[in-house]
Amino acid sequence: MLLSLKRWVAFSICLLALTSLSACQSNTRTAKKIQQDTAATAIEGSLVFNNVTLDQADEQGQPIWRVKAQKATYTKDKKIARIEKPSGDLFQDGKLVLQVSAESGEIHEDGKQIFLKGQITATDIRNGAIFTGDELEWLPKQDLLIVRNNLKGRHPEQIEATAKEGRYFTRKQEAKFQGSVTALSKDPDLQMKTNHLTWQIKEQKLITDQRTQMEQYKNKVVTDRVEADKSEFNLKTKIAILKQNIQLTSVDPPVLISSNSAVWNLKTETVLSNQPVRIFDQKEKIVLTANQGLVDLEKKVAHLTSGVQGVGSRNKAELYANQLRWEIPTQKIQASGNVIYKQVNPPFNVTGATAVGKLQDQSVVVNSGSGSRVVTEIIP
Repeated sequence: MLLSLKRWVAFSICLLALTSLSACQSNTRTAKKIQQDTAATAIEGSLVFNNVTLDQADEQGQPIWRVKAQKATYTKDKKIARIEKPSGDLFQDGKLVLQVSAESGEIHEDGKQIFLKGQITATDIRNGAIFTGDELEWLPKQDLLIVRNNLKGRHPEQIEATAKEGRYFTRKQEAKFQGSVTALSKDPDLQMKTNHLTWQIKEQKLITDQRTQMEQYKNKVVTDRVEADKSEFNLKTKIAILKQNIQLTSVDPPVLISSNSAVWNLKTETVLSNQPVRIFDQKEKIVLTANQGLVDLEKKVAHLTSGVQGVGSRNKAELYANQLRWEIPTQKIQASGNVIYKQVNPPFNVTGATAVGKLQDQSVVVNSGSGSRVVTEIIP
């Protein structure tokens, strides 16, 4: 392996003894290449090489990494090679996966760790993902690339993300961002903010198990805002799976949707929940709840099923039913199945099979089903 102490000592002896090139023929291929391509200078126990190429291979001879530098200084006591203006290739199973560059760097532990600093860039040639930042650490045995300080990760067809630190697992092609994470996608125009985000590049997914804020834009104007404790967004299908303490605020129609489970389809502009859901009309102050529901934000219609309840906050009118269709702009409701309508002024209850009307102005017509009658209870 390159940077092995024995090989560097062997090379130093050959250099200081001024023996012929044939006396060093037992050195490795890399040492021979350094002899041919660089000028070495011994300075206070260190060896300095100019225009050097360093590399390392595994036991089978497959390349692990290869780095070119304008200058390399190796201190035998510290077992560190300091390099200037490095650019190189990082391999996995003998195949090139990453290309990196930086202002400076260090190679530690006989090549087990590579540190790069200053304007670092790492590009995965398999998927086109690019990572930039101030510091980079490469751990070949763990197939792990760590980028610290001013991290930016981007892909031309997926996202642009910023964070304090990121870990890129090259074998899985998966990046984990940590600390003040912001991710932007162009199609759809969406922004995500959280403290921890996993980017599965091959699967084109963004996953987080921490509270996340999302904003969708149209023509640079926010149309929807979402918060949830857990989120998974598929960049390909444009579908977000949301879980726990969900708050989705739509600008048009002006509704707030709350639930613990929801599927937000940004392509069809729908929100589907198979768990208890609450919808609040922020303009008309109408509250609808149900055990399941679908809100079509494009058509501005809500379909609720199982244990539906509607309440007009201003006039305290209440409606209960098995199913309900709500046209949000007109406030028209169509309810069916065990309908119960209540109002305070004047006070009475009505039961029937179906109902049509508006809660906010107490204009609700309750109809009986086949073979039954509408029952009205007047409350004195």
